[in-house]
Amino acid sequence: MAEGLVSFAKRALLGRALRNDQLGETLLPKRIALPVFASDALSSVAYAPDEVFLTLSIAGLSAYAFSWQIGLVVALVMLTVVASYRQNVHAYPSGGGDYEVATVNLGPTAGLTVASALLVDYVLTVSVSVSSGVQNAASVLTFMRGHEALWASIIVIVLMALNLRGVRESGTAFAIPTYCFMFGVLAMAAYGFYRYLVTNDLPMAASASLDLRQEAGFTEGFTGIAAAFLLLRAFSSGCAALTGVEAISNGVPAFRKPKSKNAATTLLLLGTIAVTMLVSIIVLANIMHLRFAENPGEQLLRNGVPVGSSYTQETVMAQISKAIFGNFHIGFYFITAVTGLILVLAANTAFNGFPVLASILAHDKWLPAQLRNRGDRLAYSNGIIILAFAAVVLIIAFDAQVTRLIQLYIVGVFVSFNMSQTGMIRHWNRLLRTETDKSERARMKRSRGINMFGLFTTATVLIVVLATKFTKGAYMAIIAMLLLFILMKAIKRHYSRVSSELQVEDDVEMALPARTHAIVLVSKIHKPTLRAISYARATRPSTIEAITVSADADETEALRLQWEKMEIPIPLRVLASPYREIVRPIMDHVKSIHREGPRDVVTVFIPEYVVGHWWEQLLHNQSALRLKSRLLFTPGVMVTSVPWQLESSESVAERPVQGPNSLRGPRDK
Repeated sequence: MAEGLVSFAKRALLGRALRNDQLGETLLPKRIALPVFASDALSSVAYAPDEVFLTLSIAGLSAYAFSWQIGLVVALVMLTVVASYRQNVHAYPSGGGDYEVATVNLGPTAGLTVASALLVDYVLTVSVSVSSGVQNAASVLTFMRGHEALWASIIVIVLMALNLRGVRESGTAFAIPTYCFMFGVLAMAAYGFYRYLVTNDLPMAASASLDLRQEAGFTEGFTGIAAAFLLLRAFSSGCAALTGVEAISNGVPAFRKPKSKNAATTLLLLGTIAVTMLVSIIVLANIMHLRFAENPGEQLLRNGVPVGSSYTQETVMAQISKAIFGNFHIGFYFITAVTGLILVLAANTAFNGFPVLASILAHDKWLPAQLRNRGDRLAYSNGIIILAFAAVVLIIAFDAQVTRLIQLYIVGVFVSFNMSQTGMIRHWNRLLRTETDKSERARMKRSRGINMFGLFTTATVLIVVLATKFTKGAYMAIIAMLLLFILMKAIKRHYSRVSSELQVEDDVEMALPARTHAIVLVSKIHKPTLRAISYARATRPSTIEAITVSADADETEALRLQWEKMEIPIPLRVLASPYREIVRPIMDHVKSIHREGPRDVVTVFIPEYVVGHWWEQLLHNQSALRLKSRLLFTPGVMVTSVPWQLESSESVAERPVQGPNSLRGPRDK
């Protein structure tokens, strides 16, 4: 009954199991693929402008003049990366993405570097996105305050459950909020520009009346090396908008045919929509004279006096939407709601990218083989569960504080960007060496030019990110990548060693053993012992004997007398054990037989109880477990467990059908 309840709960949670030939039913059309794979990049519109303005606020209002220029540069980098990845999905549509590009063109070490960076970044994507969403929700749902880590962990578990139901079902569930977010932000931006350009009645942001105090080092103006470094910091923070772009190249197999074309189209839609929203928000924030500071209580001034800790600073998105919609409160609440949802759902991009990449790495022997397995709903269930567990650990460790987690972010994705662009340049160079068709060569050179420009931009961003964020926490992400790299190398060595040991040589003959020796272990004479003896005799070994260890002289003598009285047709050997050891005398005896005949095989038959409760297992089979763990490491020895089902075992499994030749026979009453 317990098993039935577990099965019912599993079906209720995950749905009915799918056959292998139903894999096509899980493939995604573009309208579903966009919210599935683009939610991470789109969600950055909700916090990337905040990061830009927050960083520039250090230098005061004069630095805000550069925000739109930073936004345009970030948009240029994003469009360049999107154009580059459109080359990737056509050239490498198998789903390996950056990992496959780097492995094929730069070698296994480069591929493993990319894989390590992406796996770490996927975990951070879930942690940062969910934590950010919970913190936004906590400003309205006060019962979450002080318990952000708990609620974030619960949300991760819910996302895990939804993704275990399959990519298509999770994508359908997340499509509506994602499209609502896109519609809401684009409509808000369009209405804002309409009010600014046509009706000329665009209101200022609520914080526009405040002044902004610059920090030490910028009191003399926004010039010099300090200003340049601050602009680079703001640019690196804004580049958080690029995270998630690579997920589509890893998820090409999840698209409907033609896979590469659909993936490339989805990438173009992603880039166009994300850039439009990002630039619109930054430009509107400048037009509306928005103020956004890292320490608003002290940096924001009203009539020259700090506003104090009682001042509540709303996000850039919230300030803009509240001003644009004015008395139309539904619009403001709609934007607030869908922004919170998209921040949480951004984690779904990682839930689709991580398991696919992990399955490819498992196929190449870099990760455990279990990660290749599809679950009941044809999703890579083990990868989904591992990602959720790692994200929960990170959320709890950092107490769901986005300001601490964000410092670890985007390093990994830009490492993969650079490796991918370098690999694609080599890819085109290799093809150009043999291609003779002029039009095809022109296309390849154009594609190579896109990737070269992509490498220049992403390499620049990576240098800036490392220079500005390394000491603030990025080093921890790099350490995690290094540890994962070393772990995957060790797993590969293990699989290679095992494969080498198990390799069948051309001259190997399937030689039969010279003789087989059967040994039945006996502690007392009861039904399990007699069953083991019957089974051992049925195998027709060359020799057969029963052995018992004499830990207690009186018990051993009673056993010997009972053996003779029952006339059991195999000899009983008594092994002396003056120190009352059980395992060692048996091991010594087995090894002595093997030494006498190295080509012989020794089969040890061990009677064991099959019980139905975990606590019963603690009361039985402990000596057998210790002995088996030793025998399994002994060359030339086979171990055979002979089970005897006790009554309690029926609670967890149906009793097998008893045939007329059963060794056990009918259950005793």
